[in-house]
Parts: sequence; structure tokens; C-alpha cells
Amino acid sequence: MASRILHRLRHALTGEGEHDGLAGCSSEAEEFPESSELEDDTEGLSTRLSGTLSFTSNDEEEEGEEEDDEDIGVAGQGQPPEPDLLGEDTEDAEHSPPTERRGSNLLTRQLQELWRKSRGSFVPQRLLFEVTSANVVSERNSKYVLYTVYLIRAGQFDKAPACISRRYSDFERLNRHLRRRFCGDMAGVSFPRKRLRRNFTAETIAKRSHAFEQFLSHLHSLPEIRRSADYLEFFFLRDLQAAQSLTCSGRYPEALATWANAHQLQERLGACRSGHFLLTLAGLAVCHQELGQAGEAHAACERALCLLEAQDSHPLLAPFLQAHIRLSWVLGRDKRQAEARLQRLQEAGGVEMHPPTLKELLIKQPLP
Repeated sequence: MASRILHRLRHALTGEGEHDGLAGCSSEAEEFPESSELEDDTEGLSTRLSGTLSFTSNDEEEEGEEEDDEDIGVAGQGQPPEPDLLGEDTEDAEHSPPTERRGSNLLTRQLQELWRKSRGSFVPQRLLFEVTSANVVSERNSKYVLYTVYLIRAGQFDKAPACISRRYSDFERLNRHLRRRFCGDMAGVSFPRKRLRRNFTAETIAKRSHAFEQFLSHLHSLPEIRRSADYLEFFFLRDLQAAQSLTCSGRYPEALATWANAHQLQERLGACRSGHFLLTLAGLAVCHQELGQAGEAHAACERALCLLEAQDSHPLLAPFLQAHIRLSWVLGRDKRQAEARLQRLQEAGGVEMHPPTLKELLIKQPLP
């Protein structure tokens, strides 16, 4: 009897146990049908994040993997947490958000940090100085090198770049005047020293050309210096004097080109609210009008009147209003606003009943 019972029990364990084991496995698989797919997908997501958007070094990644191994033991779900993209310390990990939101938060913070660093390291330069040519000029009693410098707006195509032509003595005079007035700011500014010999060799001219580019760029980066009269007049005062002389002698095409270059120089240097700029607009208006270009002359007058909106006592206001009224009549445009403003000035006694024209005032205006 006892042997039969043992035989039946052994048979049940060997046969039915295997069947029950298979059934148990299938029941567990039915209970969690998507567990393997979720694990595979989570591993793939973690691999994509660490492979395409990880900005850490190899050492930091290894440290992050060690921290992840500890987190797996705590989770107990077999689901690997997102990699630590920032390589944070354990103190930060204690206060981190839940695992399912941690990867997105770290990724956002990483991108913000990268953007902040890129903005801090990249400072766009608005104005470039480039020496495009250096010509040896021989006159009766002197010989010198004339350097042509272009002022170029960085980051955009310059249709009408402005240029100047200066010799070594001009740069040296500017350097001397600025060191006298801004000795503190000029302490770190380099300037090429004079040479007693070999001033006209290709090597010396090339080195000085590069030095002058760096010299002007350094000056332009100093706010106090780039707004000073010595610095600004170094660029456009000579053009203004030449343009005024050409206008007085009736050589309007040459004068117009010189006024236009002075206009471009002042715009690039940010000197568009000075008396020199208003004088430049007056020169452009006069030359355009003398050459039969009424539209361009009218535009110059409108630009000047906008700058003189709150300056009723400026000596150029009444001449600009007169020229604007006359050009508006020629072009068939509305001139009532300019007429009303001129009438108010005359009634207030701010201007003469017959003020000088722009051309007359331009000829009489003294330049230093």
C-alpha cells in the first residue's frame, strides 16, 4: 500500500509538475504581456539620448554609469534609468525629480547651459577694419606709404563700403592725441613704432597694415574712445573739408561722391546725431539738387528734419524746411507740414523772414 502511494506521488510530480510549470509560465506571461517590449524600448530611448544629445566627457559618462548601477538596485523593476547627462553629484541626485521626468529635465537644463555658454563666448563684431591697399607715394620733397582702410559691417553684405586713405603720420597723430586724453584706456593699446630704415619694404608695409587693422579695432572696442571727437574726426573730417571745398567750387559730381563717403563713414561709426552729420545731409541735398536729382535731395532733407524734430533753434532748421518745401513742390508731394512749421518759427521770431539757403549756409559754415 505504501509503495503504491509513493509510486503515484512520484508519477504526479514528474508528469503533472512539468505541465503545471508550463502553465505557470504562460500565466505569468499573460499577466505582464508588455514587460519585455517596455524594457527594450526604454533601453533604446536611453541609448538615443546618450548617443545624440550627451555633451559630457568620457570620465563623466563613466561616473554616471556607476550611479545608474546603484539606482537599478533601488528600483528593482529591471528598467534602466535615464543617463546622467550633466554628470551631477550625489547631493543633486537626492533632490532630483522622479525617474520618469528626470531625463527630460536634465536634457532641458543641458541645452540651456549650452546656449548660455555659446552666447557668452560669441560676441559679434559690428565693424571690421581692413587695409585693402598700401601705395608708396613720392612727392617733390617727401615719400610715404598711403594705406587704404575699408570700414565693413560684419555679418552682412555691404553694398557701399566706406573707406579712408591715411599715412603713418596720421595714425601716429591719432595715437598721440588719444594717449594724452585717455591714458588709462590707451595703456593696453599697441601701436607700431617708427623705423629709421626699411620703411618701404614689402615686409614692413605688410606688418604695419596688420598692425593698423588691430589698432583701429582695439580703439573701436573702447566706448569712451569711439565716441570721442579725436577718434571720429580721424575718419570723416578730412572728407567733409574736401567735400565743402568741391561744393564751393561748383564741382558737384566729385563733391557728391565725397559727401556720400563721409555719410557712410558716420553711419558706420554711429555718429548720426552730430552737427557734422547734419552738415553732411545738407551737402548731399545741395549736390543732388544741383545735379537734377530731386528725389534724393528730398530724402536727405526729410532725414535731417527728423533729426531736428525737437531742435527749433538750430541754424540749419529753416534752410532745410525751405529746401524741403521747394523740393516737395517739384515732386508734387505734400508740403503743408513743413510750411506750417516754418511759419510757426517765423511768427515766434526764431528765424529770419528770409533765411539763407542750404547752399549759402553750407559755403559759409566753417570747419575746423
